[in-house]
Amino acid sequence: MTDYLSSLLTWTADNDMQLNTSKTKEMVLGRSDSTSIPSLSTPAGPIQRVATLKLLGIHLDAGLSWTIHITIVSKASKRLYFLKQLRRAGVPPQQLLHFIRQ
Repeated sequence: MTDYLSSLLTWTADNDMQLNTSKTKEMVLGRSDSTSIPSLSTPAGPIQRVATLKLLGIHLDAGLSWTIHITIVSKASKRLYFLKQLRRAGVPPQQLLHFIRQ
């Protein structure tokens, strides 16, 4: 990974760009022992290693399970159903906004 990071840093320098290390995350996928893998670092600072992250609206974890994503989508689905029921019951839109913010 350090070779790929070096290539990326070279490419960004050649194209007058910079890698934003505060937004860059590293995730070790699979069941390997992540403590034996050295952390990535750039001249601008270290890259944070995370166990979960959100990428394009999908929540990923190191084990590649859907548990976190399904939990969030399930909660959203329940709230949406609740709002539909309130709307069908004739609750005014301004009062629906109160339930959305909770």
